[in-house]
Amino acid sequence: MPRLLASLLLALTPLLASAEEVIRVYNWNDYIAPQVLKDFEAQTGIRVEYHTYSTAEELQTLLASGEAIDVAVPSHDTLPTMIKSGSIQPLDFALLPNRKHLDKQLLSTLVALDPANQHAVPYLWGAVGLAINTPQAEAAFGGPLPNSWSLLFDATQSARLANCGMSVLDAPDETLTLLLNYQGRSLARSAPSRIERSSRVLDGLRPNLRYVDSERYIEDLNQGKLCVAMAWVGDALAAADAGQPVRFVVPDEGSILFIDNLVIPSSAKRVDLAHRFIDYLMQPKVAALITAETLRNQPGLYPDRDTKRRLHPLETLPEKHSATRDAVWTRFRDGS
Repeated sequence: MPRLLASLLLALTPLLASAEEVIRVYNWNDYIAPQVLKDFEAQTGIRVEYHTYSTAEELQTLLASGEAIDVAVPSHDTLPTMIKSGSIQPLDFALLPNRKHLDKQLLSTLVALDPANQHAVPYLWGAVGLAINTPQAEAAFGGPLPNSWSLLFDATQSARLANCGMSVLDAPDETLTLLLNYQGRSLARSAPSRIERSSRVLDGLRPNLRYVDSERYIEDLNQGKLCVAMAWVGDALAAADAGQPVRFVVPDEGSILFIDNLVIPSSAKRVDLAHRFIDYLMQPKVAALITAETLRNQPGLYPDRDTKRRLHPLETLPEKHSATRDAVWTRFRDGS
C-alpha cells in the first residue's frame, strides 16, 4: 500500500557481505521501490526475503507468532504497545551513522511514544483522506461534493454515491478516530460505551459500501470502479497516475497522519544485517527512488500548508478500549 506522503531525506557507504546472507523484511504493500531492493542486494551481497501485509493487524499477528523477522514497518501509534510487550528491540545507534539525516520534527513527535527514539527509525509519513473520482462522484451526487467526512458518515449523502462505488479502509483505529472527530470527540479519550454509541453511524454507511478493504480498492480506483474511497494518499496518487480523474481530499474537519517506522523485532535472526538495511534506507538517493516510485509526478495531490494544519497524528488507543473497538469493527466490516 503506497501510504507515502513525503519521504525522509537520508546517505551510505556500501558494505560487502557474503552472498549466503539473507535478511527477512516485512513491509506494507507497494511501499518501496523494487529497484531499492535490487540495488541493496547488488551493493551488499545480502539477499532480501521481502514480504508484505495490508493491515496493522496482520503485522501484529506475525510479531506475536514469534516468526523470524529482521525488519518490520509499524505505524507510530503501535510503538508503545510493541515496546511494552518486548516485541521490538532497541537500536544500536553506532550501527546507524546515517541516522543524522533524520527529520528532527518527526523524531520529536515520536519521542513521546518511543523514549529517546531508541526503538524506531522514521521511514515515511502520510495521511488518510478521500480519493474522489470527481466526474463520477459529482454525477452520482447531483453536483459538487462537500469537502467533508459527511460523504461517509451522513447516510443520506453516502446513499447518493452508492451506485458509483464507495469503499472504506480496513483500518479500525483510523476510521473510528475520524468518525469520533467528525462528531466532535476523541476516540482515545472516549469511554467504550461512547464508542459503541457513536459507531452506530457506521450502520447507515455499510449498505452503501462495496466493501471494507485496504488492498482491493487500489486496483478498483485505478480502473475507475470506485467514485469515493477512504484512502491512503499514495493510493490516490497511483490512481491519478493510472489516468483516472482522482483527487485526494483532506476534509474540512481534518484527518490523521501516520508515521511509519523501521524497527527490528525481537525475533530477528540477523540483527547486524537489519541495521545495515535500515542504514541503507537512510541515504538521499534511496529516499529519492522510493519517492519517485510512489509519487508518480503528481505534485498537485500534495496537501498544501493549510491542509497540513488539519492533519494530526493518530493517537494510541488505550488497551481497555480494544475489545470494544474489535467488536464494533467486526460488525461493521462483515456487515453483521
